Amino acid sequence: MANVNGPFGLRPYSMKSGAPYNGATRTYYVPASNPTALFIGDPVTMVTNSSDGNGVQTVQIATAGASGQILGCMQGITNNAGQRIITLQQTQTPYLPAGQAAYIHVSDDPDLLYLVQEDGAAAGFMVSGASGRNANMLAGAGNTGNSLSGWTMQTSSLAVTAAQQLRIIQLLQQADNAVGQYARWLVKINQGIHPFDIALGV
Repeated sequence: MANVNGPFGLRPYSMKSGAPYNGATRTYYVPASNPTALFIGDPVTMVTNSSDGNGVQTVQIATAGASGQILGCMQGITNNAGQRIITLQQTQTPYLPAGQAAYIHVSDDPDLLYLVQEDGAAAGFMVSGASGRNANMLAGAGNTGNSLSGWTMQTSSLAVTAAQQLRIIQLLQQADNAVGQYARWLVKINQGIHPFDIALGV
């Protein structure tokens, strides 16, 4: 059975240890100057040395491609107290339109593993030997109907170079997923950035 083409960006799957993901997120701020709508699963990155008036760290959409740093992915809209006000389960639109300031939930644990769909480029698909190698993300338009990210993993970027954004762990082992076009893979962020890990000078 062919794999289904249904991009969703990055989707938290489990911890690196194998423990299940418990839904934990951290609150970040998106300013009104944000030029790009944010969807569930969109990768975001920190805006260095930037926060709002409440001291909440600022984020923006990540840049696809080698060396583009990723903090984690958007999981919903919140307030600065971390109280979820819009989720994927509610009827309200959970994506954030461009030009709208908001607090968002981000799954940002450095030990998280994510699911991602490969882009399915006609030039060729990832093979089983892709496990243990690296690849970049490919930007894609979000779906306003289901509010899911359109980002995928870029098949043509598969390499062993350290600058690639994702580390491929393995193919998702499910009956409805197989090596080939639009396959879903378990990955770890390879070009990560996190406020806990930034060393500041004096």
